[in-house]
Amino acid sequence: MLDILITVIPVFLVIGAGYLAVRLKYFSQSAVDGLMVFTQGFAVPCLLFSAVAKLDLGEMFDPRLLVSFYSGATIAFAIGIAGALFVFRRRPGEAVAVAFGALFSNSVLLGLPIMSRAFGESALAPNFAIISIHAPFCYLLGITAMEMARADGRGALETARAVLRAMFRNALMIGLFLGLATNLSGLPLPEPVWAAIEMVARSALPAALFGLGGVLTRYALRDSLGEAAMISGLSLIVHPAIAWFLGSQVFDLPQGFVNSLVMTAAMAPGVNAYVFANIYDRGKGAAASALLLATGLSVITASGWLYLLRH
Repeated sequence: MLDILITVIPVFLVIGAGYLAVRLKYFSQSAVDGLMVFTQGFAVPCLLFSAVAKLDLGEMFDPRLLVSFYSGATIAFAIGIAGALFVFRRRPGEAVAVAFGALFSNSVLLGLPIMSRAFGESALAPNFAIISIHAPFCYLLGITAMEMARADGRGALETARAVLRAMFRNALMIGLFLGLATNLSGLPLPEPVWAAIEMVARSALPAALFGLGGVLTRYALRDSLGEAAMISGLSLIVHPAIAWFLGSQVFDLPQGFVNSLVMTAAMAPGVNAYVFANIYDRGKGAAASALLLATGLSVITASGWLYLLRH
């Protein structure tokens, strides 16, 4: 177990360094904003572009992999909505905003570095296959559920427009789409272009982890601890458990696929969970608390899932 903790802890030490640097005022909030603009708007899209452009689509886009992951995400989302409605007595729109944290895993900023340290960069291809449709799937499901739930919801056409706007304004999605287009077209890029993309991509994960630590200083476990605990349990335990059962016991996926599947599912909610709640001005306190609590707990739960996968 110690070797697993040694694998996981450096990722959270970088997050902790960013958190402390901002808390101790060695790194300003404006610098955090600039760092996140760089990572989310440029470095991570370059990483995703490079990975998807070189991905063996025929081998990695296994429907069983995607069904295993997104079935687990959808079930966790549905349980989260039901819990928010019937246990915590939230209104329908608030329930969707709270439950979105159980749907949207931090598949890039946490999932990729933990997988890379645990199994090596060569094991990341199934992660990128999952990530390639992660934002479209989650936003489509989340926005559709919200528009159906809230009293001031939009019609079907406006909902579709909202989904498309969310997709095509997202730099991560642009990187994925361009990588997919390059892959499918077979378009050769000059070696200096590839070298430049790779240079920026290599900076993505450490810089993003440090920035994530700074972002977490903006949230606090002020309220909605019960809901935050529920979302943490769904994100860190229920989703990966369903993904493991479907991937290994139902579909009998190769172990490398199961590793990527389970570890991606086992990540805490991403910052997008709070962004989603903020867009609709519903459940923001619960979303922020879930983000902070689950990220802290994932040090333990991610180590536990790694132990189970290795044994």
